[in-house]
Amino acid sequence: MRTLVQEAAARDMYATVFASLPRRDQRRRAEEYVQGLLRTPGRKSFRSIAQHTGGDSAAEQRLHHLVTGSTWDWRPVRTALVEWLAATNPLSAWVVQPMPLPRNGERPCGTPRCRQSFGVWFVAPKAVTPVAWRLYLPDDDTVPEETYEDAVTAAVLEATGSALTPKRPVVLDVGGIDTPTALTHLPLAELPMIARTRPATPVRMADPALPGYGAGTRTARETLAAVTSLRRPVEWHDGAPAPSVSLAAAVPVTTPARRPALLLGEWPDPRRPPANFWVTNMRLPAPVLLRLTKHTDRVTRTAATRARQTGLRDFAGRSLTGWHRHLTLASVACAVAAFPPPGT
Repeated sequence: MRTLVQEAAARDMYATVFASLPRRDQRRRAEEYVQGLLRTPGRKSFRSIAQHTGGDSAAEQRLHHLVTGSTWDWRPVRTALVEWLAATNPLSAWVVQPMPLPRNGERPCGTPRCRQSFGVWFVAPKAVTPVAWRLYLPDDDTVPEETYEDAVTAAVLEATGSALTPKRPVVLDVGGIDTPTALTHLPLAELPMIARTRPATPVRMADPALPGYGAGTRTARETLAAVTSLRRPVEWHDGAPAPSVSLAAAVPVTTPARRPALLLGEWPDPRRPPANFWVTNMRLPAPVLLRLTKHTDRVTRTAATRARQTGLRDFAGRSLTGWHRHLTLASVACAVAAFPPPGT
């Protein structure tokens, strides 16, 4: 049960993030939809939301029209959400993670091959919430030859595009992409970024003082195996009372595109190969980089909770614009759910 203070804060946020909706009834129904997502147990459908907000079949039709039949632009709403979050929370990082889409309903959104979406999450000390979404549509004729990297890039640029948002690192936790290409992709090259990569990613050691220099292209696993003497223990927190400890090392490398980068390895077990491999265009110490990557664990935990709580994965229609509007309103619901409890 939310307190009166939290309800008042939510109303203030609604007034800001829904200001771009052209009609008063749209703004009112957007609020009703967000409140319904938070109040409705189980899967969130138009019918169940209407039932749990005291509405009838006509209310169900109004909610359906708001999401799938209306023409309001979701992008200004997302921008306003980012700006509101940045004004009320100290942004630590952006985290990009995939969200597999279940086949709800008989006509799932997008094409048969579209079973993947990307979410960009706003991460602050006391708030973790999604702010931008993108579907990967390999068969969509309206997005010719869009690559996986293109889809991820579009999501990141949407989230970080506001001039009122501070520049913070982007943590790219997406498998199945060419990480060095994504890291140096022209639209993203100006952003501070660290990206998860594969053990087989080809790199060249760039420091002549380190083992492996002059050996040509080697895999990330081989490169880090040669510098285990550089590993140092790093404490990091995952919400448990006691800190966790991993070994970490970061070494300068050159990517296949001949771009300078740092290769970061994490060893939870010093007797085994690295469990996690990352490349970054930032020049920061290994402990700082490792702790930055741990935002992904927090997002993973939060995403699982928020997906159930706000219906992030519950859109059952086929309309791409409807999917975007539902995810936008569900993201606003995530921001409301992230309000700290009284006294914190």
